[in-house]
Amino acid sequence: MRILVVEDDHALAEVVAEGLRDQGMAVDLAYDGLAAAAKLDLAAHDVVVLDRDLPGLHGDTLCQMITERAHRPMVLMLTAASAPGDRVSGLTLGADDYLAKPFHFPELVLRIRALARRKPDARPRTLRAAGIELDPVRRTVVRDGRRLGLSVKEFALLEALLRASPGFLSAETLLEKVWDEYADPFTNTVAVTVGRLRRKLGDPPVIATMPGVGYRIGG
Repeated sequence: MRILVVEDDHALAEVVAEGLRDQGMAVDLAYDGLAAAAKLDLAAHDVVVLDRDLPGLHGDTLCQMITERAHRPMVLMLTAASAPGDRVSGLTLGADDYLAKPFHFPELVLRIRALARRKPDARPRTLRAAGIELDPVRRTVVRDGRRLGLSVKEFALLEALLRASPGFLSAETLLEKVWDEYADPFTNTVAVTVGRLRRKLGDPPVIATMPGVGYRIGG
């Protein structure tokens, strides 16, 4: 899951981004509306966590721009205002959810995951293929009745492959979905993580590789 956090308070933005990365999400950061608009053009995001009062381009304007996209991300709007009228106006602009500051971080995580599940192209909560069952909410993975202990990135990579199954995902696409804008496109991080994940999934092998194409779950 790839998230764009748009927040002009640098300290808050960094804390939120680090916390979401600890939850296995790939996170990009923008500190003003113009930078956020540029990043939305560069990569596909599942959810945008959008502060309403932004410099450069106001959050209201950016939210309206997002709703006009053909394959738009879901929008969770943040604001210091908590009056019901402010919430209604934020949702009227096209936001999919609304959270007043200050907020509890666990609630932010739950709302982001709920929005990702509501996306039109989202799969059912439990992802299943080749004897694997992955629950993104409970953060559990089971293969043929055996519970697996995966790292944050291994879990996110497996989730991406299961969501794409039976299709292939290239290493470049996996970098975009599982890591973030700071990932080195020339690194072998994806191959190394796939190797670790294969070992933990065990036999029979379930991650197929096609040179020049990418990886998929299945034979």
